[in-house]
Amino acid sequence: MRIAVVTDSNSGITQKRAAELGVFVIPMPFLIDGETYFEDINLTQEEFYKKLENDADISTSQPSPESVMDIWNKALKDYDQVVHIPMSSGLSGSCQTAMMLAMEDEFDGKVFVVDNQRISITLEQSVKEAQMMAAMGYDGAKIKERLEETKMDSAIFITVDTLKYLKKGGRITPAVAMIGSLLKIKPILSIFGEKLDSYAKARTVKQAKVTMVEAMVKELSERLHDPECRHTHLGVAHTQNEEAALAFAEEVRAMFPYADVTVAPLSLSVSCHIGPGSLALTASRKLVEEDENTPK
Repeated sequence: MRIAVVTDSNSGITQKRAAELGVFVIPMPFLIDGETYFEDINLTQEEFYKKLENDADISTSQPSPESVMDIWNKALKDYDQVVHIPMSSGLSGSCQTAMMLAMEDEFDGKVFVVDNQRISITLEQSVKEAQMMAAMGYDGAKIKERLEETKMDSAIFITVDTLKYLKKGGRITPAVAMIGSLLKIKPILSIFGEKLDSYAKARTVKQAKVTMVEAMVKELSERLHDPECRHTHLGVAHTQNEEAALAFAEEVRAMFPYADVTVAPLSLSVSCHIGPGSLALTASRKLVEEDENTPK
């Protein structure tokens, strides 16, 4: 049985990278000053940040039902089943929409929508896991089951460079933003499954990075049960901040010598809420299937 893997651009997977991996990526739509753009189609990272910094009116949206069904039908021409892994249902309604569409007669038993509560690098890792399990002979139902069983085996910590975009999106009040800016506070946010929450505060980027690493050490020890990070993928994500991200990744590698550390941009859907200059530290615990098939 041939299994196609579909995700959206909130995974951080570009159209070019999708072709290399052999997966399908639905571009996320954005409404910018009244005009619709699609991530990595007619909206590059550079163009997006230029519009963001120029205070354009930007709002996110979910893919249209037609665009989702079109890509499923395209995949089903060459594949027997589709495993569709959208961004976390707690961060967007696109997952629920996809689940409803998958109930249509033409997709029944052919399309399996996974609600595994991931975004950015952790979502990309789920895509790779789906491909691995398909290669092992798992069908769509089993891949969905395994990804949902392990959906909480991930963590993301993000520090932002400015409070401007959190205030603009209504996540903090203008008064809190003003006081925070005066005190040069850098909030640290966390994403565990479906929730984006405040985690801690720092006064400098250096202090924020230390806090994120300490938080990840705690997650690895207490929740992911992998204190030496031998069975967990780590990632450093950023918003138009690649040089700082690469430097932070080297610090993370020194802290966790057994881990592989990926560096990638955060998806634009996240970026529009936190602005440029942000850094994130992510973790995804490896599936048992991956550990069993990794050469010792």
